[in-house]
Amino acid sequence: MFGIVRPCRHRLGESLKAQWMAHLCGLCLALRGDHGQFARVVTNYDGLLISVLTEAQAERNTSGRRTAGPCPLRGMRTASVAQGEGARLAAAVSLVLASAKVRDHVADGDGLLARRPVALAARRVATSWGRAGERTGLDVGFDTAVLVDAVDRQLGIEALAGPGTPILTVTEPTETATAAAFGHTAILAGRPGNAEPLTEAGRLFGRLAHLLDAVEDRETDAASGAWNPLTATGTSLGEARRLADDAVHGIRLALREVEFSDAKLVHVLLVHELRNSVDRAFGGSSCGHGAGLTSPYAPPEPPRRDRRGLLAGCAVWVGLACTCQMCCGTFEDPWSRQRREGLCANADCSGCGDCCECCSCCGDGCDCGCDGCDCGCNC
Repeated sequence: MFGIVRPCRHRLGESLKAQWMAHLCGLCLALRGDHGQFARVVTNYDGLLISVLTEAQAERNTSGRRTAGPCPLRGMRTASVAQGEGARLAAAVSLVLASAKVRDHVADGDGLLARRPVALAARRVATSWGRAGERTGLDVGFDTAVLVDAVDRQLGIEALAGPGTPILTVTEPTETATAAAFGHTAILAGRPGNAEPLTEAGRLFGRLAHLLDAVEDRETDAASGAWNPLTATGTSLGEARRLADDAVHGIRLALREVEFSDAKLVHVLLVHELRNSVDRAFGGSSCGHGAGLTSPYAPPEPPRRDRRGLLAGCAVWVGLACTCQMCCGTFEDPWSRQRREGLCANADCSGCGDCCECCSCCGDGCDCGCDGCDCGCNC
Protein backbone atom coordinates (compact mmCIF):
# COMPACT_ATOMS: atom_id res chain seq x y z
CA MET A 1 0.00 0.00 0.00
CA PHE A 2 2.38 2.68 -1.16
CA GLY A 3 -0.26 5.13 -2.38
CA ILE A 4 -0.87 7.18 -5.48
CA VAL A 5 1.18 10.26 -4.55
CA ARG A 6 4.73 9.16 -5.27
CA PRO A 7 6.76 12.31 -5.91
CA CYS A 8 10.05 12.34 -7.74
CA ARG A 9 12.83 13.36 -5.39
CA HIS A 10 14.48 15.33 -8.21
CA ARG A 11 11.42 17.44 -8.92
CA LEU A 12 10.75 18.16 -5.24
CA GLY A 13 14.06 19.90 -4.76
CA GLU A 14 16.22 19.57 -1.66
CA SER A 15 14.06 21.63 0.70
CA LEU A 16 10.71 19.99 -0.06
CA LYS A 17 12.31 16.55 -0.32
CA ALA A 18 13.63 17.00 3.22
CA GLN A 19 10.14 18.01 4.40
CA TRP A 20 8.51 15.08 2.63
CA MET A 21 10.99 12.62 4.14
CA ALA A 22 10.43 14.18 7.58
CA HIS A 23 6.75 13.28 7.33
CA LEU A 24 7.47 9.81 5.96
CA CYS A 25 9.91 9.08 8.79
CA GLY A 26 7.53 10.68 11.27
CA LEU A 27 4.70 8.35 10.24
CA CYS A 28 7.01 5.34 10.42
CA LEU A 29 8.26 6.30 13.89
CA ALA A 30 4.75 7.09 15.14
CA LEU A 31 3.70 3.59 14.12
CA ARG A 32 6.71 2.06 15.85
CA GLY A 33 6.39 4.20 18.96
CA ASP A 34 2.71 3.44 19.58
CA HIS A 35 2.34 -0.02 18.10
CA GLY A 36 5.72 -1.77 17.79
CA GLN A 37 8.18 -2.55 15.03
CA PHE A 38 5.92 -4.70 12.88
CA ALA A 39 3.34 -1.92 12.54
CA ARG A 40 5.88 0.01 10.43
CA VAL A 41 5.02 -2.17 7.43
CA VAL A 42 1.81 -0.13 6.94
CA THR A 43 3.79 3.09 6.30
CA ASN A 44 2.47 4.51 3.03
CA TYR A 45 2.78 7.65 0.93
CA ASP A 46 -0.88 8.65 1.00
CA GLY A 47 -1.08 8.33 4.78
CA LEU A 48 1.66 10.88 5.31
CA LEU A 49 -0.50 13.49 3.51
CA ILE A 50 -2.48 13.75 6.74
CA SER A 51 0.66 14.71 8.61
CA VAL A 52 1.60 17.17 5.84
CA LEU A 53 -1.82 18.84 5.94
CA THR A 54 -1.76 19.17 9.73
CA GLU A 55 1.65 20.81 9.81
CA ALA A 56 0.86 23.08 6.85
CA GLN A 57 -2.07 24.59 8.78
CA ALA A 58 -0.34 24.89 12.14
CA GLU A 59 1.06 28.15 13.45
CA ARG A 60 4.67 28.58 12.41
CA ASN A 61 5.87 28.81 16.00
CA THR A 62 4.33 25.45 16.82
CA SER A 63 7.05 22.82 17.13
CA GLY A 64 6.08 19.84 15.00
CA ARG A 65 9.53 18.37 14.56
CA ARG A 66 12.05 16.48 16.62
CA THR A 67 15.48 15.04 15.96
CA ALA A 68 15.30 11.29 15.50
CA GLY A 69 18.19 9.02 16.36
CA PRO A 70 20.38 7.20 13.84
CA CYS A 71 18.54 4.91 11.45
CA PRO A 72 20.03 2.32 9.06
CA LEU A 73 17.84 3.70 6.27
CA ARG A 74 19.52 7.10 6.64
CA GLY A 75 23.03 5.70 6.74
CA MET A 76 22.94 5.81 10.57
CA ARG A 77 22.41 9.57 10.50
CA THR A 78 20.03 11.57 12.65
CA ALA A 79 17.24 13.56 11.00
CA SER A 80 14.49 16.04 11.72
CA VAL A 81 11.17 14.18 11.61
CA ALA A 82 7.54 15.20 11.99
CA GLN A 83 5.90 14.47 15.32
CA GLY A 84 2.72 15.19 17.17
CA GLU A 85 -0.97 14.67 16.54
CA GLY A 86 -0.75 14.88 12.75
CA ALA A 87 1.69 11.97 12.57
CA ARG A 88 -0.39 10.00 15.08
CA LEU A 89 -3.60 10.58 13.11
CA ALA A 90 -1.79 9.41 9.97
CA ALA A 91 -0.69 6.30 11.86
CA ALA A 92 -4.21 5.58 13.10
CA VAL A 93 -5.74 5.90 9.64
CA SER A 94 -2.98 3.77 8.08
CA LEU A 95 -3.48 0.99 10.63
CA VAL A 96 -7.25 0.85 10.33
CA LEU A 97 -7.21 0.85 6.53
CA ALA A 98 -4.39 -1.71 6.44
CA SER A 99 -6.42 -3.91 8.77
CA ALA A 100 -9.38 -3.67 6.41
CA LYS A 101 -7.19 -4.43 3.41
CA VAL A 102 -5.81 -7.57 5.03
CA ARG A 103 -9.30 -8.75 5.99
CA ASP A 104 -10.42 -8.15 2.42
CA HIS A 105 -7.57 -10.26 1.04
CA VAL A 106 -8.31 -13.01 3.55
CA ALA A 107 -11.97 -13.02 2.51
CA ASP A 108 -10.94 -13.28 -1.15
CA GLY A 109 -8.42 -16.04 -0.40
CA ASP A 110 -5.67 -14.21 -2.28
CA GLY A 111 -2.35 -16.03 -2.71
CA LEU A 112 -0.98 -17.57 0.47
CA LEU A 113 -4.03 -16.33 2.34
CA ALA A 114 -5.98 -19.17 0.76
CA ARG A 115 -4.16 -21.44 3.21
CA ARG A 116 -5.97 -21.73 6.51
CA PRO A 117 -2.98 -21.31 8.90
CA VAL A 118 -1.79 -18.20 7.04
CA ALA A 119 -5.32 -16.77 6.93
CA LEU A 120 -5.75 -17.26 10.68
CA ALA A 121 -2.47 -15.47 11.39
CA ALA A 122 -3.41 -12.65 9.01
CA ARG A 123 -6.80 -12.22 10.74
CA ARG A 124 -5.08 -11.88 14.12
CA VAL A 125 -2.73 -9.23 12.71
CA ALA A 126 -5.63 -7.38 11.10
CA THR A 127 -7.61 -7.41 14.36
CA SER A 128 -4.61 -6.13 16.30
CA TRP A 129 -4.01 -3.31 13.81
CA GLY A 130 -7.66 -2.31 13.84
CA ARG A 131 -7.76 -2.04 17.64
CA ALA A 132 -4.44 -0.18 17.73
CA GLY A 133 -5.64 2.32 15.14
CA GLU A 134 -8.84 2.86 17.11
CA ARG A 135 -6.90 3.62 20.31
CA THR A 136 -4.60 6.11 18.61
CA GLY A 137 -7.52 7.71 16.81
CA LEU A 138 -9.32 8.30 20.10
CA ASP A 139 -6.14 9.80 21.56
CA VAL A 140 -6.22 12.53 18.89
CA GLY A 141 -10.00 12.96 18.97
CA PHE A 142 -10.76 11.01 15.77
CA ASP A 143 -13.41 8.31 15.76
CA THR A 144 -12.13 5.57 13.46
CA ALA A 145 -15.62 4.04 13.38
CA VAL A 146 -16.23 6.10 10.25
CA LEU A 147 -13.38 4.22 8.56
CA VAL A 148 -14.57 0.81 9.72
CA ASP A 149 -18.13 1.60 8.61
CA ALA A 150 -16.87 2.70 5.21
CA VAL A 151 -14.95 -0.55 4.74
CA ASP A 152 -17.94 -2.66 5.78
CA ARG A 153 -20.22 -0.78 3.39
CA GLN A 154 -17.65 -1.15 0.62
CA LEU A 155 -17.89 -4.93 0.77
CA GLY A 156 -21.69 -4.82 0.55
CA ILE A 157 -21.68 -2.34 -2.34
CA GLU A 158 -19.20 -4.43 -4.30
CA ALA A 159 -21.31 -7.54 -3.80
CA LEU A 160 -24.34 -5.80 -5.32
CA ALA A 161 -22.60 -3.77 -8.05
CA GLY A 162 -22.98 -4.81 -11.65
CA PRO A 163 -23.21 -3.42 -15.18
CA GLY A 164 -24.92 -0.06 -15.05
CA THR A 165 -24.10 0.66 -11.41
CA PRO A 166 -22.63 4.19 -11.25
CA ILE A 167 -18.93 3.96 -10.50
CA LEU A 168 -19.32 6.77 -7.95
CA THR A 169 -21.60 4.48 -5.94
CA VAL A 170 -18.65 2.12 -5.60
CA THR A 171 -16.15 4.84 -4.69
CA GLU A 172 -18.41 6.51 -2.08
CA PRO A 173 -17.16 4.62 1.01
CA THR A 174 -13.55 5.47 0.19
CA GLU A 175 -14.55 9.09 -0.36
CA THR A 176 -16.29 9.21 3.02
CA ALA A 177 -13.31 7.74 4.87
CA THR A 178 -10.70 10.07 3.38
CA ALA A 179 -13.01 13.08 3.76
CA ALA A 180 -13.22 12.44 7.51
CA ALA A 181 -9.45 12.09 7.88
CA PHE A 182 -8.62 15.21 5.84
CA GLY A 183 -11.25 17.26 7.64
CA HIS A 184 -9.94 16.28 11.09
CA THR A 185 -6.52 17.77 10.30
CA ALA A 186 -8.18 21.21 10.56
CA ILE A 187 -9.29 20.40 14.10
CA LEU A 188 -5.82 19.19 15.11
CA ALA A 189 -4.21 22.31 13.66
CA GLY A 190 -6.65 24.65 15.43
CA ARG A 191 -8.18 25.84 12.15
CA PRO A 192 -11.82 24.69 12.34
CA GLY A 193 -12.74 26.99 9.46
CA ASN A 194 -10.65 24.79 7.17
CA ALA A 195 -12.65 21.65 7.96
CA GLU A 196 -15.25 22.07 5.21
CA PRO A 197 -12.91 22.61 2.23
CA LEU A 198 -10.50 19.96 3.48
CA THR A 199 -13.37 17.50 3.84
CA GLU A 200 -14.25 18.19 0.20
CA ALA A 201 -10.61 17.78 -0.85
CA GLY A 202 -10.47 14.49 1.05
CA ARG A 203 -13.68 13.23 -0.55
CA LEU A 204 -12.27 13.87 -4.02
CA PHE A 205 -8.90 12.42 -3.08
CA GLY A 206 -10.63 9.20 -1.98
CA ARG A 207 -12.50 9.08 -5.28
CA LEU A 208 -9.27 9.58 -7.20
CA ALA A 209 -7.37 6.96 -5.20
CA HIS A 210 -10.11 4.38 -5.80
CA LEU A 211 -10.27 5.14 -9.53
CA LEU A 212 -6.52 5.06 -10.09
CA ASP A 213 -6.18 1.82 -8.13
CA ALA A 214 -8.88 0.28 -10.34
CA VAL A 215 -7.20 1.50 -13.53
CA GLU A 216 -3.77 0.22 -12.54
CA ASP A 217 -5.14 -3.19 -11.47
CA ARG A 218 -7.54 -3.61 -14.39
CA GLU A 219 -5.46 -5.95 -16.53
CA THR A 220 -4.08 -7.92 -13.59
CA ASP A 221 -7.56 -8.38 -12.14
CA ALA A 222 -8.86 -9.54 -15.51
CA ALA A 223 -6.10 -12.12 -15.79
CA SER A 224 -6.67 -13.46 -12.27
CA GLY A 225 -10.44 -13.18 -12.28
CA ALA A 226 -10.42 -10.74 -9.37
CA TRP A 227 -13.19 -8.17 -8.89
CA ASN A 228 -12.48 -4.77 -10.41
CA PRO A 229 -14.88 -1.81 -10.09
CA LEU A 230 -14.41 -0.60 -13.66
CA THR A 231 -14.99 -4.03 -15.17
CA ALA A 232 -17.88 -4.88 -12.84
CA THR A 233 -19.78 -1.66 -13.54
CA GLY A 234 -18.88 -1.45 -17.23
CA THR A 235 -17.14 1.91 -16.75
CA SER A 236 -14.90 2.82 -19.69
CA LEU A 237 -11.36 4.13 -19.31
CA GLY A 238 -12.52 7.34 -20.95
CA GLU A 239 -15.15 7.90 -18.28
CA ALA A 240 -12.69 6.98 -15.52
CA ARG A 241 -10.22 9.53 -16.91
CA ARG A 242 -12.90 12.22 -17.00
CA LEU A 243 -13.82 11.58 -13.38
CA ALA A 244 -10.15 11.54 -12.37
CA ASP A 245 -9.48 14.87 -14.09
CA ASP A 246 -12.54 16.38 -12.43
CA ALA A 247 -11.35 15.17 -9.03
CA VAL A 248 -7.90 16.74 -9.49
CA HIS A 249 -9.53 20.01 -10.53
CA GLY A 250 -11.91 19.90 -7.56
CA ILE A 251 -9.09 19.28 -5.09
CA ARG A 252 -7.21 22.30 -6.42
CA LEU A 253 -10.30 24.50 -6.02
CA ALA A 254 -10.99 23.20 -2.51
CA LEU A 255 -7.42 23.90 -1.39
CA ARG A 256 -7.81 27.53 -2.44
CA GLU A 257 -10.37 27.90 0.35
CA VAL A 258 -7.99 26.56 3.00
CA GLU A 259 -5.97 28.88 5.22
CA PHE A 260 -2.42 27.53 5.42
CA SER A 261 0.64 28.76 7.27
CA ASP A 262 2.88 27.19 4.64
CA ALA A 263 1.22 25.64 1.59
CA LYS A 264 4.28 24.83 -0.55
CA LEU A 265 4.52 21.08 0.07
CA VAL A 266 0.74 20.63 0.07
CA HIS A 267 0.53 22.45 -3.27
CA VAL A 268 3.21 20.32 -4.89
CA LEU A 269 1.77 17.03 -3.62
CA LEU A 270 -1.96 17.65 -4.05
CA VAL A 271 -1.87 19.74 -7.23
CA HIS A 272 1.18 18.84 -9.30
CA GLU A 273 1.87 15.29 -8.14
CA LEU A 274 -1.78 14.26 -8.32
CA ARG A 275 -1.82 15.34 -11.96
CA ASN A 276 1.28 13.22 -12.54
CA SER A 277 -0.41 10.28 -10.78
CA VAL A 278 -3.35 10.47 -13.17
CA ASP A 279 -1.09 10.67 -16.22
CA ARG A 280 0.95 7.73 -14.94
CA ALA A 281 -2.09 5.53 -14.30
CA PHE A 282 -3.55 6.21 -17.74
CA GLY A 283 -0.31 5.52 -19.58
CA GLY A 284 1.64 8.77 -19.34
CA SER A 285 5.40 8.98 -19.63
CA SER A 286 7.64 8.00 -16.74
CA CYS A 287 10.52 9.83 -15.19
CA GLY A 288 13.91 9.61 -16.84
CA HIS A 289 15.54 9.81 -13.41
CA GLY A 290 14.60 6.19 -12.76
CA ALA A 291 17.16 5.10 -15.29
CA GLY A 292 19.53 7.75 -14.05
CA LEU A 293 19.63 6.22 -10.59
CA THR A 294 21.80 3.47 -12.00
CA SER A 295 24.52 5.70 -13.36
CA PRO A 296 28.02 4.86 -14.60
CA TYR A 297 29.19 6.04 -11.20
CA ALA A 298 26.95 3.74 -9.23
CA PRO A 299 28.51 0.80 -7.39
CA PRO A 300 28.79 -2.28 -9.60
CA GLU A 301 26.26 -5.06 -9.14
CA PRO A 302 27.71 -7.56 -6.65
CA PRO A 303 28.46 -11.06 -7.95
CA ARG A 304 25.41 -13.32 -8.02
CA ARG A 305 25.25 -15.81 -5.17
CA ASP A 306 23.10 -18.87 -4.69
CA ARG A 307 19.43 -18.17 -4.16
CA ARG A 308 18.04 -18.51 -0.65
CA GLY A 309 15.48 -21.15 0.10
CA LEU A 310 11.82 -20.31 0.72
CA LEU A 311 11.97 -20.18 4.52
CA ALA A 312 15.31 -18.36 4.68
CA GLY A 313 14.07 -15.81 2.15
CA CYS A 314 10.87 -15.26 4.11
CA ALA A 315 12.88 -14.64 7.28
CA VAL A 316 15.03 -12.05 5.50
CA TRP A 317 11.90 -10.44 3.99
CA VAL A 318 10.37 -9.98 7.46
CA GLY A 319 13.56 -8.30 8.66
CA LEU A 320 13.64 -5.94 5.68
CA ALA A 321 9.95 -5.08 6.01
CA CYS A 322 10.16 -4.38 9.73
CA THR A 323 13.04 -1.95 9.19
CA CYS A 324 11.37 -0.34 6.14
CA GLN A 325 14.41 -1.02 3.94
CA MET A 326 12.12 -2.21 1.16
CA CYS A 327 10.55 1.21 1.22
CA CYS A 328 13.45 3.60 1.71
CA GLY A 329 16.78 1.80 1.46
CA THR A 330 18.98 -0.17 -0.89
CA PHE A 331 18.65 -3.83 -0.08
CA GLU A 332 19.47 -7.34 -1.22
CA ASP A 333 16.53 -9.28 -2.60
CA PRO A 334 15.51 -11.85 0.05
CA TRP A 335 15.54 -14.73 -2.41
CA SER A 336 17.62 -13.86 -5.51
CA ARG A 337 20.17 -11.73 -3.55
CA GLN A 338 20.12 -9.12 -6.32
CA ARG A 339 20.62 -5.48 -5.33
CA ARG A 340 17.32 -3.57 -5.22
CA GLU A 341 16.39 0.08 -4.77
CA GLY A 342 13.72 0.93 -2.20
CA LEU A 343 10.55 2.59 -3.46
CA CYS A 344 11.41 5.94 -1.89
CA ALA A 345 14.72 5.99 -3.74
CA ASN A 346 13.08 5.36 -7.10
CA ALA A 347 9.66 6.98 -6.84
CA ASP A 348 7.88 7.07 -10.16
CA CYS A 349 7.00 10.35 -11.79
CA SER A 350 6.52 11.92 -15.17
CA GLY A 351 7.89 14.92 -16.95
CA CYS A 352 10.94 15.53 -14.76
CA GLY A 353 13.19 18.23 -16.08
CA ASP A 354 10.33 20.12 -17.71
CA CYS A 355 8.54 23.15 -16.39
CA CYS A 356 5.50 22.01 -14.43
CA GLU A 357 3.39 24.61 -16.24
CA CYS A 358 2.34 25.88 -12.86
CA CYS A 359 0.31 28.79 -14.20
CA SER A 360 -1.63 26.70 -16.69
CA CYS A 361 -2.51 24.04 -14.16
CA CYS A 362 -3.33 26.42 -11.35
CA GLY A 363 -5.15 29.03 -13.38
CA ASP A 364 -5.56 32.62 -12.31
CA GLY A 365 -4.84 33.35 -8.71
CA CYS A 366 -2.13 30.70 -8.40
CA ASP A 367 -0.65 31.04 -4.93
CA CYS A 368 2.51 29.02 -5.43
CA GLY A 369 4.51 31.97 -6.72
CA CYS A 370 5.26 31.25 -10.36
CA ASP A 371 8.09 33.08 -12.16
CA GLY A 372 10.71 32.32 -9.60
CA CYS A 373 8.48 30.45 -7.20
CA ASP A 374 9.98 28.38 -4.43
CA CYS A 375 7.28 25.75 -4.26
CA GLY A 376 9.66 23.19 -5.70
CA CYS A 377 7.91 22.81 -9.06
CA ASN A 378 10.75 24.37 -11.06
CA CYS A 379 8.51 26.88 -12.83
